[in-house]
Amino acid sequence: MEHHHHHHLDPESGDRRVSIAIWANGLLTLAQLVGGVLAGSLALIADALHNFSDMAALVIAFAARKIARRPADAQMTFGYGRIEIVAALINYTTLILIGAFLIYEGAMRLIDPPEIQGWAIVIIGGVALFVDALTAWLTWSMQKGSVNIRALFVHNLSDAFASVAVIIGGSLILLYDLRWVDPAITIGIALYILYLALSEIGGPIRTLMLGSPPDIDGEAVIALMRRIDGVEDVHHVHLWQMQEHIAALDCHVVVSEANWQHLENIKADIKKQLKTHFGIGHSSLEFEHIDHAHQGASLYGHDYPS
Repeated sequence: MEHHHHHHLDPESGDRRVSIAIWANGLLTLAQLVGGVLAGSLALIADALHNFSDMAALVIAFAARKIARRPADAQMTFGYGRIEIVAALINYTTLILIGAFLIYEGAMRLIDPPEIQGWAIVIIGGVALFVDALTAWLTWSMQKGSVNIRALFVHNLSDAFASVAVIIGGSLILLYDLRWVDPAITIGIALYILYLALSEIGGPIRTLMLGSPPDIDGEAVIALMRRIDGVEDVHHVHLWQMQEHIAALDCHVVVSEANWQHLENIKADIKKQLKTHFGIGHSSLEFEHIDHAHQGASLYGHDYPS
């Protein structure tokens, strides 16, 4: 099995794309807020809020990309790469809060639908769709290799769908004076936002909780190490993601009496096999002589004194 092969833009090109998207979303948010207030459209204001969250998401992601490139230091011995995971978590959490707020507001307006200017909704919705499509296009090729940019892309994709819904709603109001359509579409947009955010947020949470990489079978890793010549057993196994695409492992390896003199060879063999079969490039191995091995040790994690 081969893991973690991704095509990347060079960092400067990626940064340029994100900064263009920030400016486009900022101007759009302003236009939608003004248009939403003048037209009396909650769907338009909802879309503006969503676009504002996009702009905030872009700013967070942009800063995270810059910080993530810093080398490891005394304060952050693992480096700064995980800041992108934190950024993704913040952005998905923001989406969930916005979705919940819009459902509440939409429900209130369904009870008492206000007067709405359909033409303003259609025009600004069309502009929004263009900006959303542009931002989604800018981040499309970058999102496959980064959970941070993936969170952005999900924001932009949901925005594009929201803009289509807003245009349809404005058209129905112009043609048939169906004022309830605006809050109904708002609730539909909000439910879609919640679905996207809740389905994606698990990945960043798992990584920050030091969960094992989802694309690596932990039992297969253990089975491989146990098959290596000289290895009697392994325990206290930790398998996690140091950064989004860097898997790491540390564990205790029990070695037989006969092979105690060949520790360096065994270590080199384990590291080579882990890298070749699972893409695990960082492994810390502690060796135990079979006569002094930890008895009854747990396979995963550590045995902490009670």
